[in-house]
Amino acid sequence: MQLVIELLPFAMFIVAFAALLRGFPVAFTLAGVALAFALIGMLLGAFDPIHLRAFPQRIYGSMMEMDKQILVAVPLFVFMGVMLEKSKVAEELLDSMGRLFGTMRGGLGISVVVVGALLAASTGIVGATVVTMGLLSLPTMLKRGYAPSLAAGSIAAAGTLGQIIPPSIVLVLLGDQLSNAYQEAQRAQGIFSPDIVSVGDLFAGALIPGLVLVTVYVGYQVVVAIVRPSAAPAAPPVEGGANWGQILHALLPPLALIVSVLGSILTGLATPTEAAAVGAVGATFLAAFRNAGGNGNPVAGRWACAAGAIALLTLIIMTGFVDLRLGRAEVSAGDQVALTGAFILVAVILAGAAVALWRLHRTGVLDGVMRSTAQISAMVFVILIGASVFSLIFRELGGDSTVQQALEAVPGGKWGALAVVMAIMFLLGFFLDFIEITFVVVPIVAPILLMMGIDPVWLGVLMALNLQTSFLTPPFGFALFYLRGVAPPEVTTGAIYRGAIPFVVIQIIVITIVALIPWLATGLPGMLYD
Repeated sequence: MQLVIELLPFAMFIVAFAALLRGFPVAFTLAGVALAFALIGMLLGAFDPIHLRAFPQRIYGSMMEMDKQILVAVPLFVFMGVMLEKSKVAEELLDSMGRLFGTMRGGLGISVVVVGALLAASTGIVGATVVTMGLLSLPTMLKRGYAPSLAAGSIAAAGTLGQIIPPSIVLVLLGDQLSNAYQEAQRAQGIFSPDIVSVGDLFAGALIPGLVLVTVYVGYQVVVAIVRPSAAPAAPPVEGGANWGQILHALLPPLALIVSVLGSILTGLATPTEAAAVGAVGATFLAAFRNAGGNGNPVAGRWACAAGAIALLTLIIMTGFVDLRLGRAEVSAGDQVALTGAFILVAVILAGAAVALWRLHRTGVLDGVMRSTAQISAMVFVILIGASVFSLIFRELGGDSTVQQALEAVPGGKWGALAVVMAIMFLLGFFLDFIEITFVVVPIVAPILLMMGIDPVWLGVLMALNLQTSFLTPPFGFALFYLRGVAPPEVTTGAIYRGAIPFVVIQIIVITIVALIPWLATGLPGMLYD
């Protein structure tokens, strides 16, 4: 009987895994399997039902209270990404970068990687990026004579950059889970005033590895163009002329949005949630500026959106130089002038936002964005609740102590344990979505690894890179599925898989580099926040 009780956590994990492979809804599978095994544990005397009575309070107190406002950044970043998808930013960037690099051998592949990086830093939604670039770039690359496998692999890999380049939904969710795990690990060590790891730390930590990954992707395109020139030919010069006016028109708005959102987080001007709100408003201005707006005066509407965006950017810059807090006992004359100017800028922003929302509503864009944002956000939070039930019951059945003993028994100490966890996450990525891995696996293994002395930011970046790889690993990589759905018939599934494999190898190499050189992940947060 004791053996059966000890095996319950592993059986619980296996049953949940099998149910997910059968296609059952993730959140209900996790919660349903957990409750079933809780009942089995109660019958065997291995589970106290009092823990289930405390669960609603745990959900409200641990996840929904004010100090967890970081989770509010999830729907805001999703809204920003979906809105930018509707603003045709990707189309304009792809066309401009294609003209800039297209006359080089491998230039279209480089363009896809650069655009993928820019979209990653502004949208962070893998599915939308892969589908958009697959629809726009894949036919062009095939027409120019690119090897189908190289074209498909480049688009799929570039689309996944949104998982590691901030602001990223993965980093927001990982930051929340790692923060909980880090505090738990410190309490287990007798530290009752624990340090915290924030999403801003992860954003800063992921920036350099993300840029390293983009550089290696570009390097791979250059190497292929040299070694196999027939696989990556140049576009005809007559079609590849670069118009710098168009290039700047395509680049400056998303770059301004990236600097506003990411810069405000890294410099400490705003929390990730506040920066996500800024990004959502800025994306709304950009989408409305490029939208005809139906009836009315489109020129006046565009100017109102432009004025609102400029006012928003000006207000962000002002916060870096002037104290705009209200309710202070003493306010100097200069600060009073600045506060008055800030109120005027807020009024301009509100007026511009009203015009932008009306323009987007008239064309139906706003309805689609709101619907997609609600669906994606609801999916994330329902999975979070289901995974919390799973994690709670798994621990109460003794699963966490068993996992801890197993990891501590691995040869090599913390390095061996880290290697095993990374390998398990990599293998799970063949079958499970990153949200499931983040909410189920990370809360179980992260406290154990952190108690071994592993830096939480370094661990988070390694996990994010690993989760990004799961989007590319055949046969179930989600980026490959997205691309398969929009690829022309002449691009076979085998070609997509063959094209993805070199980029999976690149991912593993970059993960190894970051593992061997932790400074790549910890250096920038140390310089900014220490």
